[in-house]
Amino acid sequence: MTHALELRGLSKRYDGFSLTDVNLTLPSGCIMGLIGENGAGKTTLMRLALGLETRDSGEVEVLGSRALTPDIKEHLGVVLDESGFPEGLTLRDVGAVLKRCYRTWDAKAFERYARRFSLPQGQAIKTFSRGTKMKLAIAVALSHDSRLLLMDEATSGLDPVVRDEILDVFLDFIQDEGRSILFSSHIVSDLEKACDYIAFLHKGKVVLCDQKDDILDRYVVLKCSEQTLNSIPVENIVGFRRHAFGVEALVRRQCVPPGATADPARLEDVFLYFIRGEEQA
Repeated sequence: MTHALELRGLSKRYDGFSLTDVNLTLPSGCIMGLIGENGAGKTTLMRLALGLETRDSGEVEVLGSRALTPDIKEHLGVVLDESGFPEGLTLRDVGAVLKRCYRTWDAKAFERYARRFSLPQGQAIKTFSRGTKMKLAIAVALSHDSRLLLMDEATSGLDPVVRDEILDVFLDFIQDEGRSILFSSHIVSDLEKACDYIAFLHKGKVVLCDQKDDILDRYVVLKCSEQTLNSIPVENIVGFRRHAFGVEALVRRQCVPPGATADPARLEDVFLYFIRGEEQA
């Protein structure tokens, strides 16, 4: 299997924060969701992968290349938390500029996405809402021969209907097995709907990275007494919450005691328990 993105031993230190020994592989033809609390290192990881920050150690391989050559950049679609376009430009201006930037610029595709996302014609970008600016950035990323999309909070600021439409666009995009997406989001339901793989970042470290379905199959939410929880080996307990009626815990499925009540875990359950661990309720 070929890989769209590989990070090996990636590290970056700042005052008060470190991204440490990140290993991550995104296979071609897949969507990977990047999730973590504010300050976990998601944006730093994206910027290091794009060469916008200098890494302290480790290796980055994008579309099979360790160098972000002009040809590799031609095939990268990028959406960061701001659109990055000069505020005085209109859609027509954006198309004219990007036609000069990308050999593979597809003006007709840009027009289709502009209509699909209801982008205002003839208005300056400064009049756009934050959500509309994000839709513009996504339209641009999809309108040249991108093989890898890197999107940092690409669906934030969008209403649920538009988010759902964009997730459908992403799923259409990867029908070509040579295309892949890495995107971060605080909206866990978006990741659960669209992603094949999930990577959890916590305090600058990858604490879990696997196929989404395997993660959801591995864990359950156990509702039990504290005595029952204490009978489970601690290494099989991700985290738990005490409450007036007992304990709720995220545990490995195979360790559920006979007769105990366990519900399927949602991705949000896995995220919260990995981040919070023990929490008194």
